[in-house]
Amino acid sequence: MAEEHSEERIIIKDLHTKEIDLVNRDPKHINEDVVKVDFEDVIAEPVGTYSFDGVWKTSYTTFTVSKYWCYRLLSALLGVPLAVLWGFLFALISFCHIWAVVPCIKSYLIEIQCVSRIYSLCIHTFCDPLFEALAKICSNIRVTVRKEI
Repeated sequence: MAEEHSEERIIIKDLHTKEIDLVNRDPKHINEDVVKVDFEDVIAEPVGTYSFDGVWKTSYTTFTVSKYWCYRLLSALLGVPLAVLWGFLFALISFCHIWAVVPCIKSYLIEIQCVSRIYSLCIHTFCDPLFEALAKICSNIRVTVRKEI
């Protein structure tokens, strides 16, 4: 009995504390083309209008380092509060979907099934005889095509 209980603990995992990959932080590639902005994507000098080489190198270094550290600073200051906000928002969306949207859709489908049966009964009662009569009337109509020369 004790062995079964210990095996049960091993099998059960907490989904909220799963290990995350610290190397590949975008495994589903949701930001593939959105935020890949490098110096060459923003600043370019056409042929004939070059600045000094030192200015160009310093500008490249300044852009790259400032982008890196501004992102790190903003993520340190706002990352956790925004994670709480997004977690709350998606929890709210999930809650509404589970407790409001799906029950409304299921209720609608149940109610429309009853209406569907009544509608089907009316069609079979009134329209079927009418169309059968029209079919018998039109069944003796013959169309011939003649080619006149």
